[in-house]
Amino acid sequence: MAENAHTTIQVSRQARDHLAQVAKERGVTLGQLVEQLASEQLTADQIAQQLAADRQVVRDKIGLDISDEEFDKAPDVLANIYRIAAEKISLARGAAA
Repeated sequence: MAENAHTTIQVSRQARDHLAQVAKERGVTLGQLVEQLASEQLTADQIAQQLAADRQVVRDKIGLDISDEEFDKAPDVLANIYRIAAEKISLARGAAA
């Protein structure tokens, strides 16, 4: 399929009119708005890939090998990361003293 190929999408008049108004307010065409909206929506595979990449960044930053199961079981991953980081900082300060 050619990159510039176009297609028709059927939506209710209400949805079309709403999107047309949003596009007008943003200074873009309706087609450009739909393209922008579509590009912002991740597929399940993209979400899984981003989650895996984010978890790897966390592992690399804190220097701990946290398993996916540990991430999944953690009720508040961010709070646990802060706790782990605080413990590492505390240990590092204690070693420096």
